[in-house]
Amino acid sequence: MSTADAVAGVLWVGVTLYAVFGGADFGAGFWSLIAGSGERGERARALIDWAIGPVWEANHVWLIFVLVVLWTAFSSAFAAIFSTLFIPLSLAALGIVLRGAGFAFHRLAPSARERRVSEALFGLSSLLTPFFMGTVVGAIASGRVPLGNAEGDPVTSWLNSVSLLTGGLFVATGVYLAAVFLVSDSRRAGDAELERYFAARALGAAIAAGALAVGGIFVFRADARYIYDGLVGEALPLVILSVGCGLGVLVLLWRGARNGARALAVGAVAALIWAWGAAQYPYLLPETLKISDGAGDHDTLIEVLIVFGVAVLLVLPALGLLYALSQRSVLEE
Repeated sequence: MSTADAVAGVLWVGVTLYAVFGGADFGAGFWSLIAGSGERGERARALIDWAIGPVWEANHVWLIFVLVVLWTAFSSAFAAIFSTLFIPLSLAALGIVLRGAGFAFHRLAPSARERRVSEALFGLSSLLTPFFMGTVVGAIASGRVPLGNAEGDPVTSWLNSVSLLTGGLFVATGVYLAAVFLVSDSRRAGDAELERYFAARALGAAIAAGALAVGGIFVFRADARYIYDGLVGEALPLVILSVGCGLGVLVLLWRGARNGARALAVGAVAALIWAWGAAQYPYLLPETLKISDGAGDHDTLIEVLIVFGVAVLLVLPALGLLYALSQRSVLEE
């Protein structure tokens, strides 16, 4: 493995962690949006606030990590992506800001009307932000991001079948992860009714995400052939692993078993992300820019790996402690 490949692997670790933890946060916002106005809806929103309150901002660490590594180690790819796809990236950034404002202010709203507006802002932003992020991934996967500054079409690069499908899949996987996580959080809160409520929704979300993934096979075959060939070739074992983990979650939820569902859900999403990475390898931009050609100089790559090693020693234990304390219900108001 070359130094450039090692840094690309580090980048993919960050992508995976953000997709799992950030995706679950976005999905929680979706469930908050559609919870309804009745007593059970208010309880569901209260549970979501309680579950994600200690960690929702911390999860953006992974997004910042991904952006910094991409900019530092693969600057030519960074420039091509951000100049061509500035519209969906700007909309995603706006969504992150509005989502944070909605979540931060809904508890402090002086009236019921203002609280509902803040909750709606939080929920809608949680839906639209991962969608626009997904369109960016679809644009890259379908080869619509050429090398150079603003060389791609600023509209059709992300408004196409692959991008729209990928945006929908991003939303669906986040909604699925959130529902599975909230099943465990409901049990942790001792609310059996909400546990059943989110288990039913996790089943529905898993089926929806699976249907989108199946539909994506035909869309990618028609409009992103390089990635499709990789998914049915070198990356096929990871695709099979993702499907197996997803089916395992369905079986556990259907039988009323809860232990292991969250780990399998994470495994399903993580395996799918690494399948995409394996299918795209050795390219940063499919069939346009290889990892080896787009990487920075050797000293820069070594420094990125050193910083990653420091982060493993300092940041990961801190975040692990945060998640552990949250799951043990220690961080209470």
